[in-house]
Amino acid sequence: MRIIGTVAGVALIVLVLVDAFEIILQPRRVIHRFRYARLYYRNTWRVWRAIALTIRTGKKREGFLSVFGPLSLLGLFAMWVFGLIVGFALVSWSLRLPIVSPERVPHFSTYVYLSGSTFFTLGYGDVTPAASLGRALTVMEAGLGFAFLAIMISYLPVLYQAFSHREVTISLADARAGSPPTAGEFLLRLGRAGRLEAVDSFLIEWERWAAELLESHLSFPVLSFYRSQHDNQSWVAVLAMILDTCALLMVTVKRRSTYQAQLTFAMARHAAVDLALVLKVRPQDPDQDRSPEKQRQRMRELLEEAGHDLHDEAEAAARLAELRRMYEPFLAGLARRFLFTLPPIMPDQPAADNWQRSAWMPRTPGIGSLPAVADGDDHFR
Repeated sequence: MRIIGTVAGVALIVLVLVDAFEIILQPRRVIHRFRYARLYYRNTWRVWRAIALTIRTGKKREGFLSVFGPLSLLGLFAMWVFGLIVGFALVSWSLRLPIVSPERVPHFSTYVYLSGSTFFTLGYGDVTPAASLGRALTVMEAGLGFAFLAIMISYLPVLYQAFSHREVTISLADARAGSPPTAGEFLLRLGRAGRLEAVDSFLIEWERWAAELLESHLSFPVLSFYRSQHDNQSWVAVLAMILDTCALLMVTVKRRSTYQAQLTFAMARHAAVDLALVLKVRPQDPDQDRSPEKQRQRMRELLEEAGHDLHDEAEAAARLAELRRMYEPFLAGLARRFLFTLPPIMPDQPAADNWQRSAWMPRTPGIGSLPAVADGDDHFR
């Protein structure tokens, strides 16, 4: 029993340290199958998601889902600390290391108390080790606890900086592509403003955002559970809008060069596929067609009215469907896993942007996008 307890205690300590190292310090995806953090998030999210599905009101459901990311992170930290404390206590108890305590025969709970006070460096002195090996183990745990807590505290600013950086582009998509953001609305607003030549600058920005999304969510997978400030925005929705926009620019809208659209499409699809792979999300068919025939016809008419020159309808529809099959199943799987809503390629009706809404002032009737500007006024461009 002493050998079994000692081995179990050492194994628990090593398991926690390896898991924390992979989550906090190792900036790359981990390929081995068994991971405590993966089991933790898989099971806790399954329960949290099931409870959220019982909430019918959209805002209440989104509010409930938004709590999971930060709360689960605190829960993971607490489980790591608990595992280390129990691991050291199990080693000391199994080796029957002598300790000075008010109890004549110390119980396992006394060793847990000694381990906890040592890990948090409390130093009460009511329970102390009485042998050289026990003192060495106590010093080791105190140093480990100090370093472990310091690393966890320093981890949070890095995580929230990555989250904030992700959300900047998501917020910028509001006035550019609507709420929720859609590719059709983005191209319409660009055409109506007479700024078709500016599309490549947006694509360059989105290509970098997709690369940063892939890097940050591979390094910190918990960011996938962090939801945006507005209920109609999400990182999956913006990723879908970027891929839809690139697909339309490559096969539907006539342009002299589609090179930047191809680069952005490749990076965004890379992000969608790799994130689905790392998060163990299987590709799935979307719940509904994101661009039905009637909606596609209306989008072509509006794009032509906005000043876009379009390719032949039949050929463009076939090529667009082929491109969509390359990324839509991955986006649908991610959206279903995290309870996001995939936006259509073109909205049925123009909706008010988030910047136009207020709890104190209703939206001005008739305004569905940015106002038109004169040629000499660049205020809204």
